[in-house]
Amino acid sequence: MKKLLIIGFVWPEPSSTAAGTRMLQLIELFQKNNFNITFACSAAKTTNSFNLESLNIECKEIALNCSSFDKFIKNLQPNYVLFDRFLTEEQFGWRVSEVCPETIRILDTEDLHFLRKSRELALKDNKTDFLEYLHNDITIREIASIYRCDLTLIISKYEKTLLTKFFNINKSLLIYIPFLLESLKLEKLRSYPTFTDRKNFVSIGNFKHKPNWNAVLNLKHHIWPIIKEKLPNSELHIYGAYCTEKVFQLNNNSEGFIVKGWAKDIENVFKHSRVCLAPLEFGAGLKGKLINSMEFGTPNVTTSIGAESMHGNLNWNGFICNDNETFSLKAVELYSSSKIWEEFQNNGVKIINKCYSKKKFETKLLTKIKVIENNLKLHRKMNFIGCMLSHHTLKSTKYMSKWIEEKNKIN
Repeated sequence: MKKLLIIGFVWPEPSSTAAGTRMLQLIELFQKNNFNITFACSAAKTTNSFNLESLNIECKEIALNCSSFDKFIKNLQPNYVLFDRFLTEEQFGWRVSEVCPETIRILDTEDLHFLRKSRELALKDNKTDFLEYLHNDITIREIASIYRCDLTLIISKYEKTLLTKFFNINKSLLIYIPFLLESLKLEKLRSYPTFTDRKNFVSIGNFKHKPNWNAVLNLKHHIWPIIKEKLPNSELHIYGAYCTEKVFQLNNNSEGFIVKGWAKDIENVFKHSRVCLAPLEFGAGLKGKLINSMEFGTPNVTTSIGAESMHGNLNWNGFICNDNETFSLKAVELYSSSKIWEEFQNNGVKIINKCYSKKKFETKLLTKIKVIENNLKLHRKMNFIGCMLSHHTLKSTKYMSKWIEEKNKIN
């Protein structure tokens, strides 16, 4: 049985974040294929953290800048290490490389952090073209991390194209692995509440994630007033984990703008809402909320960034609008027309079944890992930039980390 060590940036929270859901999907994939998994993390657990022990996964709390990790991984001797986001690779990648040089290093980006940051910077400057913002500190760090790993999982086709075409990263280092979903049968969708059984709009997203907070502010001040004027009896329900006081202050019952906070049952929330609103002005990767809207038959209105790389050449399960007035009017149209609503609901089923096949991408990933394993020396030899970066990172990060460790001992 192969040993897989997953180093988490946080403990997975599938009820709070799309990243947590994706992590559990990867865990299920590897477990089903007889991988013995250990999950290690330096972050503190929260009340929303998933109970990994219930899946027979060994959990290990690890410390940053501490040689205790070296002893831990030396005893474990994993065949593979999966880094959850580039930040964990920066902290622990050099230790894995030094203590277990033959271990295959895999990076799961979740989404490209530098792409999201570049778009955020462009938005602040009221620029539509974010490309001039791509060369920033996060870009350099994240791409360096990709080069240092043997394989990187990319969740979006757009992001893979950006890496290969704009940054000239060799395709052999990357693999496109989106959300891994079971096929969705139309009959199941028909068992859900119908158009007439549902009411109100819904917006959902973890409030630690800046694009979600920005979207809610946009709804509050620009989009919802237009919708409310056209549909005075409707409400917009705002859900999201880590809902702080500043979010709850937006609540206004008379305006129909209702801040609900954390959704204990996401499926129930979506099944009883008629339309999902996701006016995302910046971001990256695939949007878990829009996957949920397809899974539970709730058509949506979103932006180009929201729908980016999510539906291939298929028709979207809603409207895609990039200006607030059009967004608002299309939301009203979708909310008011059962014919359009049902058509878009059917589109969601087609997207799930064609673009997110668990079986297809599981086979693809396992095959790629096996090819790398059988040709590891050649694979690394062909990645000279990765070798160079690993060499210098090992020297610089290693001694910085050891200095911090010694300083912590003194303190």
